[in-house]
Amino acid sequence: HTHTHTHTHTHTLSYRHRNVCVLPGHKDCHNSALTVDPGTRQCCHRRTGRGSDCVNYVKIVHHYNRTHLYACGTGAFHPTCAFVEVGHRMEDHVFRIDPSKVEDGKGKSPYDPRHNAASVLIGDELYAGVATDLMGRDFTIFRSLGKRPSIRTEQHDSRWLNEPKFVGSFWVPESENPDDDKIFFFFRETAVEAQGLGKSTYSRIGQLCRNDMGGQRSLVNKWTTFLKTRLICSVPGADGSDTYFDELRDVFLLQTRDKKNPLVYTVFSTSSSVFKGSAVCLYSMNDIRRAFLGPFAHKEGPNYQWVPFQGKVPYPRPGMCPSKTFGSFESTKGFPDDVIQFARHHPLMYNPVYPMSRRPIFVRTNMDYSFTQIAVDRVNAADGQYDVMFIGTDKGTVLKVISVPKESWNNMEELLLEELEVFKDASSIINMQISSKRQQLYVGSDTGIVQVPLHRCSVYGKACAECCLARDPYCAWDGTSCTRYLPNTKRRFRRQDVRNGDPNTLCSGEKKLYGVEGSSTFLECIPKSLQARVTWTFQKHPQNPRVEVHLDDRILQTDRGLLIRRVLKRDIGIYQCHAMEHGFTQILLGITLEVVPSTSSNLPSDAPVRVDPRSGGGPSMTNQKLWYRDFMQLVDHPNLSTVDQICEQVWARKNSGSDQVDKIFPAPGKDVPPLGPAVHQTNKKWKHLQEIRKGRNRRTHDGKPNPRAPRSAGE
Repeated sequence: HTHTHTHTHTHTLSYRHRNVCVLPGHKDCHNSALTVDPGTRQCCHRRTGRGSDCVNYVKIVHHYNRTHLYACGTGAFHPTCAFVEVGHRMEDHVFRIDPSKVEDGKGKSPYDPRHNAASVLIGDELYAGVATDLMGRDFTIFRSLGKRPSIRTEQHDSRWLNEPKFVGSFWVPESENPDDDKIFFFFRETAVEAQGLGKSTYSRIGQLCRNDMGGQRSLVNKWTTFLKTRLICSVPGADGSDTYFDELRDVFLLQTRDKKNPLVYTVFSTSSSVFKGSAVCLYSMNDIRRAFLGPFAHKEGPNYQWVPFQGKVPYPRPGMCPSKTFGSFESTKGFPDDVIQFARHHPLMYNPVYPMSRRPIFVRTNMDYSFTQIAVDRVNAADGQYDVMFIGTDKGTVLKVISVPKESWNNMEELLLEELEVFKDASSIINMQISSKRQQLYVGSDTGIVQVPLHRCSVYGKACAECCLARDPYCAWDGTSCTRYLPNTKRRFRRQDVRNGDPNTLCSGEKKLYGVEGSSTFLECIPKSLQARVTWTFQKHPQNPRVEVHLDDRILQTDRGLLIRRVLKRDIGIYQCHAMEHGFTQILLGITLEVVPSTSSNLPSDAPVRVDPRSGGGPSMTNQKLWYRDFMQLVDHPNLSTVDQICEQVWARKNSGSDQVDKIFPAPGKDVPPLGPAVHQTNKKWKHLQEIRKGRNRRTHDGKPNPRAPRSAGE
């Protein structure tokens, strides 16, 4: 592999390719039930004249139950579907099809292998976006299988679908009530509303209700809840004009804890011959739902321009599912005629859906490749959660990318972690699937399928700094090598910093701080972002659970860190400073606090040696305990009046003529002078300091602040 200055890693993978028939887009499995019989193939030859297309291209594969898949293919321009028995476990090595159960695939798989299809299987119902005729002119979104009646989009109506190329389909619940469940289709099509722009391609998201039964007198066996709107992925320009990535290529739904609100990751490319580029855009379900609740697009005026519909929208609002959540209708067959007619003539929404932050999260321009596929894995790292994007290209490569916040979540930085050359023949990647259980990425092209591990930490070198600079959330330095980071392990020595990737901080070890029992100590931690909320956690031993620090009169949290006013033996342990912002948490600092008993005159061997400042640099061997106690008293009492009292006591001890005290403060390199004059001179200095402090207090109270500088908080 080769390292670049950005610490991106480029690798060529020599994995063994395997042709498999269950990857959508692949052709002609070596199984008698999925191969095309000679009669059908001969008929296809005569009809199309394209011999290479007269085989079975598998277009749809779904898990039907624990033992069977449901697969559909082009069948040499004769769409066919079958239930494929695969057994309970992989080790069963079962792959069987009952020829008597092979069924017609019209409305499920396209006739032509060059036509795209998108589908989702929910329960025993298949929802498919597909061309339903030989010539590829009748495109539809079709429901089949299951107990409910087959239902489709309006036929030959360009307002509904206009030469669409289907990309993906997903089921997303809308509420706790399953009657509100919606199916979303992603596609690109020729835009009917792009007047004066020639033949323009727009990317779309369409929605429909799962419990749609069609209309009673109009739109019979047709969708009554179908709506669509434009998906925009663009880069705002300095002059106010946007650069659009108009061709949607792939969609990946990343599930979150809230099943109603997955994150929608998409890849786009450009259709322009002048500007070539690709982008990843991220959408939220809230923004998508808001667009479908916005104004309907309406054509009116002398020039028949598209404007937002201003009239009265009938009830129930078109696009709403019949349920008790939002109304009293039990079926779409009970919808009033004006609702059905409005739905037929207004399938398009006026407001488009914009990506989060109104810009892509990853862009590549003027490259010799385009993005084709995306798969995303959410990874728990030491400083928060990261979404790792695996982006397939039309050159057979996979990019491994993350976005990390700089100062805040509004300012993201894109990081290309690795670039993998998966297919040596540079064949375009047409399918990618992640297996979190096996920690593998499965990549498919027209020539084969490859298994790629999600993480290969060993390639990041054999030093802590290299592992840190890689900034791969899967990987951490364990003290000896770069290995997989597992957040639940109890191993203490794990070094990882994805956000900053700073080896100076990361690889130099944790900070150690010493505090004297009964005195105060301060654990400093200042976050870079002013908006961050800081919390402290405490761990008695590495094997103990981490708990939040309990704040009280003894332990105070300030803007600059944690103040322990009186250190106790039980304070020994590991403290971590956490910064939280916009739901993102990172560890800023780790401090190990050691407590030195106040009665002990011997500090630990690795503790910093404190020297007597008046002894010429040598450690004070006599009465070290007394000097240390006096010094710590000063540290522990920042109040000026208390400091006065302590200092008076110290000078009083000097006045007593104690030889022990004299030895603590000898003159550097000279004999000890007589006590009287020294004390007299020092007392004069101390009185002078008192006068200065009194004068400062008078200035503070006379109501006229110093014009040169603001008063400090202590004055």
